[in-house]
Amino acid sequence: MKVVTTIKEMQEEIALQKKCGQTVGYVPTMGYLHEGHLTLLKQAGKENDLVVLSIFVNPIQFGPEEDLASYPRDFERDRALAESEHVDYIFYPSVDEMYPNKLTVRAIVQERTEVLCGKLRPGHFDGVATVITKLFNIVMPTRAYFGRKDAQQAAVIEGLIADFNFPITLVVVDTVRETDGLARSSRNVNLLPEERRQAPALYKSLKAAKSLIEQGEKNPPRIVEEVTRIIQTETSGKIDYVEVYSYPELKPLNFLAGRIIIALAVKFTHARLIDNLMIEID
Repeated sequence: MKVVTTIKEMQEEIALQKKCGQTVGYVPTMGYLHEGHLTLLKQAGKENDLVVLSIFVNPIQFGPEEDLASYPRDFERDRALAESEHVDYIFYPSVDEMYPNKLTVRAIVQERTEVLCGKLRPGHFDGVATVITKLFNIVMPTRAYFGRKDAQQAAVIEGLIADFNFPITLVVVDTVRETDGLARSSRNVNLLPEERRQAPALYKSLKAAKSLIEQGEKNPPRIVEEVTRIIQTETSGKIDYVEVYSYPELKPLNFLAGRIIIALAVKFTHARLIDNLMIEID
């Protein structure tokens, strides 16, 4: 495994490998790897000749009140985990390497961002789209791997790939969960002990909503009501949102049909958790 810290070297390495006919699977991350990331790396390894992992905490996707400084970082731990998954390259640039000068052009995401986390974090997905555009041009992957837990991000990236004609296949991998159902996240370590015991109620609420739908419920407000009830009853967290939309369009629904997403975000003392469930309705 090779650690690369400059854009020029990363582009040269990948260009050489692709010239030899190698396919490249790419997993972009902000580090502090967990089982969800490792699942993406495993799938990338199965489907490609080479696997590239990037670790870059992207400052332009954090708002002024958000947790950039406290975002967990541990490169040596990440390096060991990457080696255990047979990653070929870690792209580990500095902020100065990625943004040596003030940006003259930024991506502005026009659709799929006015709801869910995008509604609460103005400019966040512009920062995501900007850095992913840069990373795609640096790594030049055959396939890019994202987790379904960040479903809005995956929807935005799907639009980015289509709109900018990247010759890249997007692969969205199912959410990895703890044995009690909690979606794995770098931020879970920030939960207080009692909050960690409560947190599985988030997934419980989504499963309860799915059960209602399977019983014939087609009314979106009824689904939101049930998810909200369980979270408020069983946790001390503050709900940011519970919403139901079409997917990947992320448009409101008068009644449930087609592919939908039930998504939630809940704030605890030192962590904000997100989760979702996608359902196909005939």
